[in-house]
Amino acid sequence: MVKSTFAAFADRISRADWAGNGLSAMTPMRVKTELLAGLTVALALVPEAVAFAFVAGVAPLVGLYAAFIVGLITALFGGRPGMISGATGALAVVMVGLVHDPRVGDMGAQYLFATVVLMGILQLLAGIFKLGKFMRLVPHPVMLGFVNGLAIVIFLAQLGQFKVPGTGEAAGHGFAGGQWMNGAPLVIMLGLTALTMAIIWGMPKLTKIIPAPLAGIGIVAGIVIGFGLNVPTVGDLASVQGGLPPFAVPTVPLTFETLEIIFPYALILAAIGLIESLLTLNLVGEITGKRGGASQECLAQGTANVVTGFFGGMGGCAMIGQSMINVKSGGRTRLSGVSAALFLLAFILIGSSLIERIPLAALVGVMFMVVIGTFAWQSLRIMTRIPLMDAFVIVLVTGVTVAYDLATAVVVGVIVSALAYAWNNARRIHVIERDSVRTPGAHVYEIEGPLFFGSTDSFADLFHPATDPDVVIVDFRRSRVVDQSALQAIEDLAARYEAEGKTLRLRHLSHDCHKLLKRAGQLMIEEDDDPDYALAVDYNVRTGVFGGGH
Repeated sequence: MVKSTFAAFADRISRADWAGNGLSAMTPMRVKTELLAGLTVALALVPEAVAFAFVAGVAPLVGLYAAFIVGLITALFGGRPGMISGATGALAVVMVGLVHDPRVGDMGAQYLFATVVLMGILQLLAGIFKLGKFMRLVPHPVMLGFVNGLAIVIFLAQLGQFKVPGTGEAAGHGFAGGQWMNGAPLVIMLGLTALTMAIIWGMPKLTKIIPAPLAGIGIVAGIVIGFGLNVPTVGDLASVQGGLPPFAVPTVPLTFETLEIIFPYALILAAIGLIESLLTLNLVGEITGKRGGASQECLAQGTANVVTGFFGGMGGCAMIGQSMINVKSGGRTRLSGVSAALFLLAFILIGSSLIERIPLAALVGVMFMVVIGTFAWQSLRIMTRIPLMDAFVIVLVTGVTVAYDLATAVVVGVIVSALAYAWNNARRIHVIERDSVRTPGAHVYEIEGPLFFGSTDSFADLFHPATDPDVVIVDFRRSRVVDQSALQAIEDLAARYEAEGKTLRLRHLSHDCHKLLKRAGQLMIEEDDDPDYALAVDYNVRTGVFGGGH
C-alpha cells in the first residue's frame, strides 16, 4: 500500500498537477503575475518567520529556513496550487515548551529538529493511510469559526509592531515586550499603515499590472527611505542575513528516553499542522474552485517537515494569511509558491540589507487587509437566521481559536457539533402503530428515526408489552440500527416481550443492520434474504428464524 500510494503521488506530480494547473502553457503575463505574487508573499513571510522563531525560542534563521524549505516543498508537491506554507504561530507556541523543557537542557534546538523530523513522519503516515478524508467531518459552522478566529489572531499578532523595543529578556526579540508607541511615532506608524491599506484597496481600480499588496509595500517603503523617516523596519526585528541551510542530523541520544520526550510534542505538532493545512486547503479551494488533494497535502507537509528537521528548520504548515495574500495577488499555480520560497532564500543570501529597510508599517497594512478579507463577515449577518446551535459553534470556535489554538478549537467545535447532531437525532425517533394486514391479530410498530445510543431510552418507551397482543412486529423500513447500544436495546425489548410470553418479530432490516446483528451473534442470514435492499424478511427474535416475504 505504501509503494502504491507514493507511486500515485509521484505520478500525479509529474502529470496532472503541473499540466492541469497551467504551467505547461503559461503566457508571459501569467508568469509575471505569478512571480510578483510570489515576491509579495516572500516579503510578508520575513517578519512572520522571524517573529515565530522568537516565539519558539530559537534563532531567527531557524524560522527563515523553515519558511523556505517547507514553502518550497509544499509548493512543488502540495495538494493545492497557490497555497503557501511556512513557520506558523500555531506550531511555535507548542515548540517553545519543548525548547525550554528541563529534560533537554541547553540542547532544546536539537531536540526540536528531531521532533520536527518525527512530526513529518507522522504526517507522511497520515497521507499514506488517507486520513485527510476525515476533514469532511468538520461542519461549516466550525469552518466559519476557524476563519474568524484566525483573522482575529492575525490582527492581534500585528499589534506588537506598535510597540517600541523592550528591555531585558524582551530586548532583541521583536517589539512584543516593549511599551506602546505614543506621540509622533505612533501617528506616523498608523498613517503609513493606513496608506498601505488605501493603496491595496485602490490599486486594483487603477491597474492590475502589479499586485496591490506589492504596490503598497513598494510605495510606502519608497516614502520612508526617500524622506528618511525614523520608523521600525524589518531590520529592527533581527538580521535576516545568512547562508544556505546546512544539512545535519539532530544531535540527540537515540534512546527510548528521547522518544518519550519528543513523541508527545511531535504528535501534537503533526495534528495541529495537518488540521491548519487541510482547513486552509479547503478555504483556498473555495476561492479557486478546486477540490480534493487532502492526502497529497498530508504527504507534502510530511516530506517538507522531515527535510526541514535535517536542515535546521523549525518545521511548519500552511499559512492562511500568506495564502490569502498569494491568491488575492493572482497566484493560482505552483509557480507563485515556488517563487516565494526562492525569493525568500535570495533575501537571506544576498538581499538582506535591502529587505531589512522595509518599514513594518507596510507589512502590517498588508496583514490588516488580509484580516479584512479573511474574516467571514457574512457569519455576522446570518447569525440570527441559522439554528442557535450553529451560531453557538461559530462563536465557540472563534473564541477557542483566539484563547488557545486552532487544533483545540476545531476539535471542540467538531465534538459540540457531533453531540448536538446526536441529541437532535435522539429526539427524532417515534413510532406509528397499526394492526398487521399480513398477520391477523398481530400489532405493528413502524419505527421512524435512527436507533443508536442516544435514542435507545426513547425507543424502549415506545412499546407496551403488557397490553400488546401475542404477536408484535417491529418494522424498521424507515429506521436504521446503528450501533451496539441499538442491538442491546433490541435484545432488552425481546426479553420484555418474552417475559410476557409473546412473540417479537423484526421486519425490513437493512443490510448493514443484518451485519451488526450477525456480529452480535443473534442470527444467521438466510439465503433468501435480500442482501442489498432487505425488503422481504421478518425475523423472530425468540426462535432466531426468518419468516416469509411480502
